Amino acid sequence: MVVVDDDAANASSLQKILQREGLQCEVAADGRQALTLLRKARVAVVLTDLMMPGVDGIELLQATQTSSPATAVIVMTAYGTVETAVQAMKQGAYDFLTKPLRRAEVVRAVTRALERSALRRENEELREELARAGRSRDLIGTSPSVRRAVDLVQQVAPARTTVLLQGESGTGKEVFARAIHRLSGRKGPFVAVNCAAIPESLMESELFGHEKGAFTGAVATKPGQFQLAEHGTLLLDEIADMPLNLQAKLLRVLQEGEVQRVGGALPQRVDVRLLAATNRDLEAEVEAGRFRADLYYRLAVICIELPPLRQRADDVTSLAQYFLRRFALQNGKPTLALSHEAMAALQSYAWPGNVRELENAMERAVVLARGETIMPSDLPERVARSEGGRSEISFAAGTPLEEIERMAIAETLRLTSGDKRRAAALLGIAVRTLYRRIGEQDEKR
Repeated sequence: MVVVDDDAANASSLQKILQREGLQCEVAADGRQALTLLRKARVAVVLTDLMMPGVDGIELLQATQTSSPATAVIVMTAYGTVETAVQAMKQGAYDFLTKPLRRAEVVRAVTRALERSALRRENEELREELARAGRSRDLIGTSPSVRRAVDLVQQVAPARTTVLLQGESGTGKEVFARAIHRLSGRKGPFVAVNCAAIPESLMESELFGHEKGAFTGAVATKPGQFQLAEHGTLLLDEIADMPLNLQAKLLRVLQEGEVQRVGGALPQRVDVRLLAATNRDLEAEVEAGRFRADLYYRLAVICIELPPLRQRADDVTSLAQYFLRRFALQNGKPTLALSHEAMAALQSYAWPGNVRELENAMERAVVLARGETIMPSDLPERVARSEGGRSEISFAAGTPLEEIERMAIAETLRLTSGDKRRAAALLGIAVRTLYRRIGEQDEKR
Protein backbone atom coordinates (compact mmCIF):
# COMPACT_ATOMS: atom_id res chain seq x y z
CA MET A 1 0.00 0.00 0.00
CA VAL A 2 1.00 3.67 -0.28
CA VAL A 3 0.70 6.48 2.28
CA VAL A 4 0.55 9.94 0.68
CA ASP A 5 1.09 13.01 2.87
CA ASP A 6 3.22 16.16 2.53
CA ASP A 7 3.67 16.07 6.32
CA ALA A 8 6.74 13.82 6.53
CA ALA A 9 6.32 13.11 10.27
CA ASN A 10 2.70 12.03 9.87
CA ALA A 11 3.55 9.86 6.85
CA SER A 12 6.41 8.18 8.72
CA SER A 13 4.20 7.50 11.75
CA LEU A 14 1.52 5.89 9.58
CA GLN A 15 4.12 3.78 7.80
CA LYS A 16 5.38 2.40 11.12
CA ILE A 17 1.83 1.60 12.31
CA LEU A 18 1.06 -0.33 9.14
CA GLN A 19 4.41 -2.13 9.04
CA ARG A 20 3.81 -3.35 12.61
CA GLU A 21 0.62 -4.94 11.22
CA GLY A 22 2.74 -6.88 8.73
CA LEU A 23 1.87 -4.69 5.73
CA GLN A 24 4.29 -3.51 3.07
CA CYS A 25 4.01 0.26 2.91
CA GLU A 26 5.58 2.93 0.68
CA VAL A 27 5.50 6.68 1.39
CA ALA A 28 4.91 9.46 -1.14
CA ALA A 29 5.24 13.19 -0.37
CA ASP A 30 2.54 14.23 -2.84
CA GLY A 31 0.09 12.93 -5.44
CA ARG A 32 2.62 13.01 -8.26
CA GLN A 33 5.01 10.68 -6.42
CA ALA A 34 2.10 8.40 -5.56
CA LEU A 35 1.09 8.11 -9.23
CA THR A 36 4.67 7.11 -10.07
CA LEU A 37 4.48 4.30 -7.49
CA LEU A 38 1.09 3.19 -8.85
CA ARG A 39 2.54 2.90 -12.37
CA LYS A 40 5.41 0.72 -11.15
CA ALA A 41 3.41 -1.94 -9.28
CA ARG A 42 -0.05 -3.05 -8.22
CA VAL A 43 -1.17 -1.20 -5.11
CA ALA A 44 -4.09 -2.51 -3.07
CA VAL A 45 -4.74 0.57 -0.90
CA VAL A 46 -3.81 4.26 -1.07
CA LEU A 47 -4.11 6.25 2.18
CA THR A 48 -3.89 9.90 1.15
CA ASP A 49 -4.16 13.35 2.62
CA LEU A 50 -6.59 15.65 0.83
CA MET A 51 -4.82 18.98 1.06
CA MET A 52 -1.44 18.74 -0.68
CA PRO A 53 0.48 21.01 -3.06
CA GLY A 54 0.57 20.04 -6.73
CA VAL A 55 -1.62 16.96 -7.26
CA ASP A 56 -4.01 16.97 -4.30
CA GLY A 57 -5.98 14.08 -2.84
CA ILE A 58 -9.05 14.54 -5.07
CA GLU A 59 -6.93 14.59 -8.25
CA LEU A 60 -5.03 11.52 -7.02
CA LEU A 61 -8.35 9.73 -6.36
CA GLN A 62 -9.58 10.47 -9.89
CA ALA A 63 -6.29 9.37 -11.49
CA THR A 64 -6.24 6.16 -9.41
CA GLN A 65 -9.78 5.25 -10.46
CA THR A 66 -8.71 5.54 -14.10
CA SER A 67 -5.37 3.73 -13.93
CA SER A 68 -6.05 1.17 -11.16
CA PRO A 69 -9.81 0.63 -10.54
CA ALA A 70 -9.22 -2.18 -8.04
CA THR A 71 -7.16 0.07 -5.73
CA ALA A 72 -9.11 1.27 -2.69
CA VAL A 73 -8.50 4.92 -1.73
CA ILE A 74 -8.86 6.15 1.86
CA VAL A 75 -8.69 9.92 2.35
CA MET A 76 -7.43 11.73 5.45
CA THR A 77 -8.74 15.14 6.36
CA ALA A 78 -8.67 17.65 9.18
CA TYR A 79 -11.85 18.06 11.22
CA GLY A 80 -12.82 21.32 9.52
CA THR A 81 -12.82 19.83 6.00
CA VAL A 82 -15.06 16.82 6.54
CA GLU A 83 -17.38 18.09 3.80
CA THR A 84 -14.51 17.73 1.34
CA ALA A 85 -14.00 14.14 2.50
CA VAL A 86 -17.69 13.41 1.95
CA GLN A 87 -17.37 14.83 -1.54
CA ALA A 88 -14.40 12.48 -2.10
CA MET A 89 -16.58 9.55 -1.02
CA LYS A 90 -19.17 10.54 -3.60
CA GLN A 91 -16.43 10.49 -6.23
CA GLY A 92 -15.38 6.95 -5.34
CA ALA A 93 -13.18 7.04 -2.24
CA TYR A 94 -13.57 3.88 -0.16
CA ASP A 95 -13.44 5.56 3.26
CA PHE A 96 -12.18 8.65 5.09
CA LEU A 97 -10.40 9.31 8.39
CA THR A 98 -10.33 12.57 10.34
CA LYS A 99 -7.20 13.92 11.98
CA PRO A 100 -5.86 13.49 14.56
CA LEU A 101 -5.72 9.85 13.54
CA ARG A 102 -6.23 6.97 15.97
CA ARG A 103 -4.20 3.83 15.46
CA ALA A 104 -7.16 1.43 15.85
CA GLU A 105 -9.27 3.37 13.34
CA VAL A 106 -6.43 3.42 10.80
CA VAL A 107 -5.83 -0.33 11.11
CA ARG A 108 -9.54 -1.11 10.90
CA ALA A 109 -10.10 1.05 7.81
CA VAL A 110 -7.03 -0.32 6.02
CA THR A 111 -8.00 -3.94 6.79
CA ARG A 112 -11.47 -3.44 5.32
CA ALA A 113 -10.01 -1.69 2.28
CA LEU A 114 -7.57 -4.55 1.68
CA GLU A 115 -10.44 -7.06 1.74
CA ARG A 116 -12.41 -4.95 -0.74
CA SER A 117 -9.40 -4.56 -3.03
CA ALA A 118 -8.71 -8.31 -2.98
CA LEU A 119 -12.32 -9.03 -3.99
CA ARG A 120 -12.15 -6.58 -6.89
CA ARG A 121 -8.85 -8.12 -8.02
CA GLU A 122 -10.51 -11.55 -8.05
CA ASN A 123 -13.35 -10.19 -10.15
CA GLU A 124 -10.87 -8.66 -12.59
CA GLU A 125 -8.95 -11.93 -12.85
CA LEU A 126 -12.12 -13.88 -13.59
CA ARG A 127 -13.10 -11.44 -16.31
CA GLU A 128 -9.58 -11.73 -17.78
CA GLU A 129 -9.82 -15.53 -17.65
CA LEU A 130 -13.15 -15.50 -19.45
CA ALA A 131 -11.85 -12.97 -21.97
CA ARG A 132 -9.00 -15.37 -22.75
CA ALA A 133 -11.63 -18.06 -23.11
CA GLY A 134 -13.31 -15.96 -25.77
CA ARG A 135 -10.03 -15.57 -27.65
CA SER A 136 -9.66 -19.34 -27.67
CA ARG A 137 -13.20 -20.13 -28.92
CA ASP A 138 -14.63 -21.02 -25.52
CA LEU A 139 -17.64 -19.95 -23.50
CA ILE A 140 -18.13 -16.23 -22.97
CA GLY A 141 -21.13 -13.99 -23.15
CA THR A 142 -23.54 -11.73 -21.36
CA SER A 143 -26.65 -13.92 -21.34
CA PRO A 144 -28.19 -14.51 -17.88
CA SER A 145 -27.34 -18.22 -17.90
CA VAL A 146 -23.66 -17.48 -18.51
CA ARG A 147 -23.56 -14.78 -15.85
CA ARG A 148 -25.12 -17.19 -13.33
CA ALA A 149 -22.36 -19.70 -14.07
CA VAL A 150 -19.70 -16.99 -13.70
CA ASP A 151 -21.13 -15.87 -10.36
CA LEU A 152 -21.06 -19.46 -9.12
CA VAL A 153 -17.42 -19.81 -10.17
CA GLN A 154 -16.55 -16.74 -8.09
CA GLN A 155 -18.28 -18.23 -5.06
CA VAL A 156 -16.81 -21.73 -5.19
CA ALA A 157 -13.26 -20.96 -6.37
CA PRO A 158 -11.76 -20.23 -2.91
CA ALA A 159 -13.21 -23.42 -1.37
CA ARG A 160 -11.70 -26.90 -1.55
CA THR A 161 -14.95 -28.65 -2.36
CA THR A 162 -15.38 -30.73 -5.51
CA VAL A 163 -17.27 -29.16 -8.42
CA LEU A 164 -19.17 -30.94 -11.19
CA LEU A 165 -19.30 -29.07 -14.51
CA GLN A 166 -22.13 -30.26 -16.75
CA GLY A 167 -22.83 -29.24 -20.31
CA GLU A 168 -22.70 -30.36 -23.90
CA SER A 169 -19.42 -30.72 -25.80
CA GLY A 170 -18.07 -27.36 -26.85
CA THR A 171 -19.69 -25.32 -24.07
CA GLY A 172 -16.42 -24.48 -22.27
CA LYS A 173 -16.27 -26.85 -19.30
CA GLU A 174 -12.47 -26.88 -19.21
CA VAL A 175 -12.34 -23.09 -19.45
CA PHE A 176 -14.51 -22.76 -16.38
CA ALA A 177 -12.41 -25.39 -14.60
CA ARG A 178 -9.27 -23.36 -15.35
CA ALA A 179 -10.99 -20.23 -14.04
CA ILE A 180 -11.83 -22.01 -10.78
CA HIS A 181 -8.21 -23.11 -10.41
CA ARG A 182 -6.86 -19.66 -11.20
CA LEU A 183 -9.09 -17.97 -8.63
CA SER A 184 -8.57 -20.65 -5.98
CA GLY A 185 -5.11 -19.43 -5.03
CA ARG A 186 -3.72 -22.96 -5.20
CA LYS A 187 0.00 -22.94 -6.01
CA GLY A 188 0.23 -26.25 -7.86
CA PRO A 189 -0.53 -26.90 -11.54
CA PHE A 190 -3.83 -27.37 -13.33
CA VAL A 191 -3.96 -30.89 -14.81
CA ALA A 192 -6.74 -32.04 -17.15
CA VAL A 193 -7.39 -35.72 -17.90
CA ASN A 194 -9.90 -36.94 -20.51
CA CYS A 195 -11.24 -40.22 -19.12
CA ALA A 196 -12.76 -41.14 -22.49
CA ALA A 197 -9.34 -41.00 -24.19
CA ILE A 198 -7.57 -43.47 -21.85
CA PRO A 199 -7.90 -47.24 -22.44
CA GLU A 200 -9.64 -48.90 -19.51
CA SER A 201 -6.64 -51.18 -18.89
CA LEU A 202 -4.34 -48.17 -18.39
CA MET A 203 -6.63 -45.78 -16.54
CA GLU A 204 -5.72 -46.87 -13.01
CA SER A 205 -2.02 -46.49 -13.72
CA GLU A 206 -2.61 -43.14 -15.44
CA LEU A 207 -4.55 -41.70 -12.52
CA PHE A 208 -2.76 -43.23 -9.53
CA GLY A 209 0.66 -44.20 -10.94
CA HIS A 210 2.51 -47.51 -10.77
CA GLU A 211 5.64 -49.03 -9.28
CA LYS A 212 8.46 -50.49 -11.32
CA GLY A 213 7.62 -54.07 -12.32
CA ALA A 214 3.95 -53.76 -11.37
CA PHE A 215 2.99 -55.16 -14.78
CA THR A 216 4.59 -56.03 -18.09
CA GLY A 217 6.08 -52.86 -19.52
CA ALA A 218 6.35 -51.05 -16.20
CA VAL A 219 10.09 -50.50 -16.51
CA ALA A 220 10.16 -47.58 -14.06
CA THR A 221 8.11 -46.08 -11.26
CA LYS A 222 5.62 -43.58 -12.66
CA PRO A 223 3.60 -40.98 -10.69
CA GLY A 224 -0.07 -40.67 -11.55
CA GLN A 225 -2.02 -37.58 -12.50
CA PHE A 226 -3.09 -37.05 -8.88
CA GLN A 227 0.53 -36.71 -7.81
CA LEU A 228 1.38 -34.55 -10.82
CA ALA A 229 -1.39 -32.17 -9.71
CA GLU A 230 -0.03 -31.91 -6.15
CA HIS A 231 -1.09 -28.63 -4.45
CA GLY A 232 -3.08 -27.85 -7.58
CA THR A 233 -6.27 -28.86 -9.35
CA LEU A 234 -7.13 -32.04 -11.27
CA LEU A 235 -9.94 -31.99 -13.81
CA LEU A 236 -11.41 -35.38 -14.72
CA ASP A 237 -13.19 -34.67 -18.00
CA GLU A 238 -15.79 -37.09 -19.35
CA ILE A 239 -16.05 -38.62 -15.86
CA ALA A 240 -19.03 -40.75 -16.97
CA ASP A 241 -16.62 -42.89 -19.01
CA MET A 242 -14.73 -44.05 -15.92
CA PRO A 243 -15.16 -47.82 -15.28
CA LEU A 244 -17.13 -48.81 -12.18
CA ASN A 245 -14.18 -50.50 -10.48
CA LEU A 246 -12.12 -47.30 -10.74
CA GLN A 247 -15.03 -45.22 -9.53
CA ALA A 248 -14.78 -47.03 -6.19
CA LYS A 249 -11.05 -46.25 -5.97
CA LEU A 250 -11.64 -42.61 -6.90
CA LEU A 251 -14.23 -42.34 -4.14
CA ARG A 252 -11.66 -43.60 -1.65
CA VAL A 253 -9.15 -41.00 -2.82
CA LEU A 254 -11.72 -38.26 -2.26
CA GLN A 255 -12.62 -39.55 1.18
CA GLU A 256 -9.12 -40.37 2.45
CA GLY A 257 -6.91 -37.97 0.50
CA GLU A 258 -4.59 -40.85 -0.41
CA VAL A 259 -3.64 -42.69 -3.60
CA GLN A 260 -2.07 -46.10 -3.95
CA ARG A 261 0.07 -46.81 -6.99
CA VAL A 262 -0.49 -50.00 -8.96
CA GLY A 263 1.89 -52.49 -7.35
CA GLY A 264 2.52 -50.20 -4.39
CA ALA A 265 2.45 -51.41 -0.79
CA LEU A 266 1.44 -48.21 1.01
CA PRO A 267 -0.88 -45.33 0.14
CA GLN A 268 0.55 -41.86 -0.32
CA ARG A 269 -1.03 -38.57 0.75
CA VAL A 270 -2.04 -36.09 -1.95
CA ASP A 271 -3.22 -32.48 -1.76
CA VAL A 272 -5.39 -32.03 -4.84
CA ARG A 273 -8.61 -30.13 -5.53
CA LEU A 274 -10.76 -32.31 -7.81
CA LEU A 275 -13.10 -31.02 -10.50
CA ALA A 276 -15.16 -33.27 -12.78
CA ALA A 277 -16.89 -32.60 -16.08
CA THR A 278 -19.34 -34.50 -18.23
CA ASN A 279 -21.69 -34.02 -21.17
CA ARG A 280 -23.99 -36.77 -19.92
CA ASP A 281 -26.83 -36.78 -17.42
CA LEU A 282 -25.07 -38.40 -14.44
CA GLU A 283 -28.33 -38.94 -12.57
CA ALA A 284 -29.57 -41.02 -15.51
CA GLU A 285 -26.24 -42.90 -15.53
CA VAL A 286 -26.72 -43.67 -11.83
CA GLU A 287 -30.25 -44.96 -12.45
CA ALA A 288 -28.94 -47.13 -15.30
CA GLY A 289 -26.29 -48.64 -13.00
CA ARG A 290 -23.36 -47.23 -14.99
CA PHE A 291 -22.24 -44.73 -12.36
CA ARG A 292 -21.95 -45.12 -8.60
CA ALA A 293 -24.49 -43.10 -6.65
CA ASP A 294 -22.09 -42.47 -3.75
CA LEU A 295 -19.45 -41.08 -6.11
CA TYR A 296 -22.01 -38.91 -7.88
CA TYR A 297 -23.13 -37.31 -4.61
CA ARG A 298 -19.49 -36.80 -3.61
CA LEU A 299 -18.65 -35.11 -6.92
CA ALA A 300 -21.82 -33.03 -7.18
CA VAL A 301 -21.35 -31.00 -4.02
CA ILE A 302 -21.51 -27.99 -6.33
CA CYS A 303 -22.94 -28.31 -9.85
CA ILE A 304 -22.33 -25.71 -12.54
CA GLU A 305 -24.52 -26.04 -15.61
CA LEU A 306 -22.98 -24.56 -18.75
CA PRO A 307 -25.69 -23.56 -21.22
CA PRO A 308 -25.56 -24.60 -24.87
CA LEU A 309 -25.19 -21.90 -27.50
CA ARG A 310 -28.76 -22.35 -28.77
CA GLN A 311 -29.95 -20.99 -25.42
CA ARG A 312 -27.70 -17.95 -25.75
CA ALA A 313 -28.92 -16.39 -28.98
CA ASP A 314 -27.73 -12.94 -27.87
CA ASP A 315 -24.14 -14.23 -27.70
CA VAL A 316 -24.09 -15.69 -31.22
CA THR A 317 -23.58 -12.30 -32.88
CA SER A 318 -20.63 -11.16 -30.77
CA LEU A 319 -18.92 -14.56 -31.02
CA ALA A 320 -19.44 -14.73 -34.79
CA GLN A 321 -18.00 -11.25 -35.29
CA TYR A 322 -15.00 -12.06 -33.12
CA PHE A 323 -14.25 -15.20 -35.14
CA LEU A 324 -14.64 -13.25 -38.39
CA ARG A 325 -12.00 -10.72 -37.28
CA ARG A 326 -9.63 -13.43 -36.11
CA PHE A 327 -9.82 -15.59 -39.24
CA ALA A 328 -9.73 -12.59 -41.56
CA LEU A 329 -6.46 -11.55 -39.93
CA GLN A 330 -5.05 -15.08 -40.14
CA ASN A 331 -5.92 -15.35 -43.82
CA GLY A 332 -4.75 -11.88 -44.83
CA LYS A 333 -8.24 -10.66 -45.69
CA PRO A 334 -9.88 -7.32 -44.92
CA THR A 335 -12.38 -7.03 -42.11
CA LEU A 336 -15.57 -8.85 -43.12
CA ALA A 337 -19.17 -8.06 -42.27
CA LEU A 338 -22.16 -10.37 -41.89
CA SER A 339 -25.11 -9.79 -44.21
CA HIS A 340 -28.54 -9.62 -42.61
CA GLU A 341 -29.41 -12.95 -44.25
CA ALA A 342 -26.28 -14.63 -42.91
CA MET A 343 -26.88 -13.24 -39.43
CA ALA A 344 -30.48 -14.48 -39.51
CA ALA A 345 -29.24 -17.96 -40.44
CA LEU A 346 -26.71 -17.93 -37.59
CA GLN A 347 -29.37 -16.82 -35.13
CA SER A 348 -31.90 -19.45 -36.17
CA TYR A 349 -29.52 -22.43 -36.29
CA ALA A 350 -29.59 -24.76 -33.26
CA TRP A 351 -25.75 -25.12 -32.95
CA PRO A 352 -25.54 -28.72 -31.70
CA GLY A 353 -21.73 -28.35 -31.69
CA ASN A 354 -21.96 -25.12 -29.68
CA VAL A 355 -19.19 -22.49 -29.80
CA ARG A 356 -16.75 -24.89 -31.42
CA GLU A 357 -19.13 -25.44 -34.34
CA LEU A 358 -19.68 -21.69 -34.69
CA GLU A 359 -15.93 -21.15 -34.85
CA ASN A 360 -15.56 -23.72 -37.63
CA ALA A 361 -18.47 -22.17 -39.56
CA MET A 362 -16.86 -18.72 -39.39
CA GLU A 363 -13.50 -20.04 -40.54
CA ARG A 364 -15.17 -21.63 -43.56
CA ALA A 365 -17.05 -18.42 -44.32
CA VAL A 366 -13.87 -16.33 -44.26
CA VAL A 367 -12.06 -18.71 -46.60
CA LEU A 368 -14.94 -18.89 -49.11
CA ALA A 369 -16.07 -15.25 -49.03
CA ARG A 370 -15.59 -13.53 -52.41
CA GLY A 371 -16.31 -10.01 -51.22
CA GLU A 372 -16.24 -8.11 -47.94
CA THR A 373 -19.66 -9.37 -46.83
CA ILE A 374 -20.46 -12.89 -45.61
CA MET A 375 -23.49 -14.29 -47.43
CA PRO A 376 -25.53 -17.40 -46.50
CA SER A 377 -23.82 -19.27 -49.38
CA ASP A 378 -20.49 -18.85 -47.54
CA LEU A 379 -21.84 -20.72 -44.51
CA PRO A 380 -22.06 -24.50 -44.14
CA GLU A 381 -25.18 -25.79 -45.90
CA ARG A 382 -26.78 -27.00 -42.68
CA VAL A 383 -26.47 -23.47 -41.26
CA ALA A 384 -27.50 -21.65 -44.43
CA ARG A 385 -30.77 -23.58 -44.62
CA SER A 386 -31.39 -23.27 -40.91
CA GLU A 387 -34.77 -21.67 -41.37
CA GLY A 388 -35.82 -25.31 -41.11
CA GLY A 389 -33.08 -26.01 -38.56
CA ARG A 390 -35.05 -24.32 -35.83
CA SER A 391 -38.60 -25.11 -36.85
CA GLU A 392 -41.73 -23.66 -35.33
CA ILE A 393 -45.01 -25.24 -34.39
CA SER A 394 -48.34 -23.48 -34.21
CA PHE A 395 -51.47 -24.28 -32.30
CA ALA A 396 -54.82 -22.69 -31.64
CA ALA A 397 -55.60 -20.90 -28.41
CA GLY A 398 -57.12 -23.35 -25.98
CA THR A 399 -55.10 -26.35 -27.21
CA PRO A 400 -54.54 -28.64 -24.19
CA LEU A 401 -51.01 -28.47 -22.77
CA GLU A 402 -50.71 -32.22 -23.18
CA GLU A 403 -51.25 -31.87 -26.94
CA ILE A 404 -48.77 -28.97 -27.19
CA GLU A 405 -46.19 -31.13 -25.41
CA ARG A 406 -46.81 -34.00 -27.81
CA MET A 407 -46.38 -31.69 -30.81
CA ALA A 408 -43.16 -30.21 -29.39
CA ILE A 409 -41.63 -33.64 -28.76
CA ALA A 410 -42.62 -34.95 -32.19
CA GLU A 411 -41.24 -31.92 -34.03
CA THR A 412 -37.99 -31.93 -32.04
CA LEU A 413 -37.45 -35.63 -32.75
CA ARG A 414 -38.05 -34.90 -36.44
CA LEU A 415 -35.51 -32.11 -36.33
CA THR A 416 -32.88 -34.35 -34.69
CA SER A 417 -33.64 -37.35 -36.94
CA GLY A 418 -34.77 -39.37 -33.93
CA ASP A 419 -31.69 -38.64 -31.78
CA LYS A 420 -33.31 -38.69 -28.34
CA ARG A 421 -30.27 -37.43 -26.43
CA ARG A 422 -30.01 -34.36 -28.64
CA ALA A 423 -33.78 -33.91 -28.64
CA ALA A 424 -33.83 -33.93 -24.84
CA ALA A 425 -31.06 -31.31 -24.79
CA LEU A 426 -33.03 -29.09 -27.20
CA LEU A 427 -36.14 -29.44 -25.06
CA GLY A 428 -34.20 -28.73 -21.86
CA ILE A 429 -35.14 -32.00 -20.14
CA ALA A 430 -33.30 -35.15 -19.07
CA VAL A 431 -33.14 -38.07 -21.50
CA ARG A 432 -35.00 -40.30 -19.04
CA THR A 433 -37.76 -37.68 -18.84
CA LEU A 434 -38.10 -37.69 -22.62
CA TYR A 435 -38.37 -41.49 -22.70
CA ARG A 436 -41.03 -41.35 -19.97
CA ARG A 437 -43.09 -38.72 -21.82
CA ILE A 438 -42.90 -40.68 -25.08
CA GLY A 439 -44.02 -43.83 -23.26
CA GLU A 440 -46.94 -42.02 -21.64
CA GLN A 441 -48.00 -40.64 -25.03
CA ASP A 442 -47.82 -44.10 -26.63
CA GLU A 443 -50.01 -45.57 -23.90
CA LYS A 444 -52.72 -42.95 -24.53
CA ARG A 445 -52.91 -43.57 -28.26
